[in-house]
Amino acid sequence: MSFPPLVEPADELTIDEVRRYSRHLIIPDVGMSGQKRLKNAKVLVIGAGGLGSPALLYLAAAGVHTLGIAEFDEVDESNLQRQIIHGQSDIGKSKALSAKESIAEANPYVNVILHEGRLDNDNVMDVFKDYDLIVDGTDNFATRYMVNDAAYFLGIPYVWGSIYRFDGQASVFAPSMADDAPCYRCLYPEPPPPGMVPSCAEGGVLGVLCAQIGSIQVNEAIKVLTGIGEPAIGKLVIYDALELEWRKLRVRKDPNCALCGENPTVTGLIDYETFCGAISDEAADAAAGSTISVVQLEHMLKEREEGTRDFVLVDVREPNEYEINKIPGSILIPKGDFLNGSALEQLPSDKQVVMHCKSGVRSAETLAIVKGAGYADAVHVGGGVVAWVNQIDPSQPSY
Repeated sequence: MSFPPLVEPADELTIDEVRRYSRHLIIPDVGMSGQKRLKNAKVLVIGAGGLGSPALLYLAAAGVHTLGIAEFDEVDESNLQRQIIHGQSDIGKSKALSAKESIAEANPYVNVILHEGRLDNDNVMDVFKDYDLIVDGTDNFATRYMVNDAAYFLGIPYVWGSIYRFDGQASVFAPSMADDAPCYRCLYPEPPPPGMVPSCAEGGVLGVLCAQIGSIQVNEAIKVLTGIGEPAIGKLVIYDALELEWRKLRVRKDPNCALCGENPTVTGLIDYETFCGAISDEAADAAAGSTISVVQLEHMLKEREEGTRDFVLVDVREPNEYEINKIPGSILIPKGDFLNGSALEQLPSDKQVVMHCKSGVRSAETLAIVKGAGYADAVHVGGGVVAWVNQIDPSQPSY
């Protein structure tokens, strides 16, 4: 199904722009009219990370004249394996600023607008309102639902992408362009249970997968902006990099959708952190009053060395994470072993159990299991290995 162009064409292209975009201009479907529409388009890219990097570079190269970048983070060395818009000299720099500098080098005719604060309920509508299209490169469920809802209320279509390890997904959500077009909530009415789906920071992602899904997002953005082809509205594209397999599924509008259905219950922005839940209620209850800092852990480890204290320090990350960095004196028992019950056989019954992971989310989830098994004095380490490296042992690599 074809859709009309999202934006009107600009008045003209300069001679320099004609030279630059000549390979677009000789494509009949794009031509002068399509390129003028790209010049007149205003696109907001959320995130200058894995998906945002290729999306921003290709949108700029394609000739989208106004590009907004919503990004609050700084460039870390672990980003460079996949976030190709940044380089070694950008480490420690604002990602938004680094991306702007790379875009200026790629195409000086692009106007870049930076939004360097974290998107939240207080600013998201104001940031979105001046753009024709949004490209969503976020990596957490709370922000994805907020982006979906804000875009729906403002009548702005957006291109969504998701990546994890070797798998990627992409779609276009545009209820404003067609009455039967679904929104993100039609595809995923509820977020997954807390801790069920690891983030890319926990589970990793193949760097080149970002380019593959990010380029699909740009491809769809160009189609929507110019009105060419058949955009992925009402379709879900699924890519398996290991099997080199692409699938396309039909996504229908859900008449019971809480946002765009016949009797919506979501009529305004909600508390998305609570809706998605960083950790389960059981984990939150277990962690309440049973969370120690890395400074406290360091002191406890010294007491254990001196023989005045005894406990077992359990790292619940995956083996490949344990190889990157670790807290000295810890033993590895992955979270999955706690979920299937085998870990409990490995825990001593006469010692306190202290648990940690990368950031404190997985260890809080496993803490609930351990406490439920009778280890009443068990605790977990808030901030996990990240806090240990930042505050106690910066000689270790981060990831």
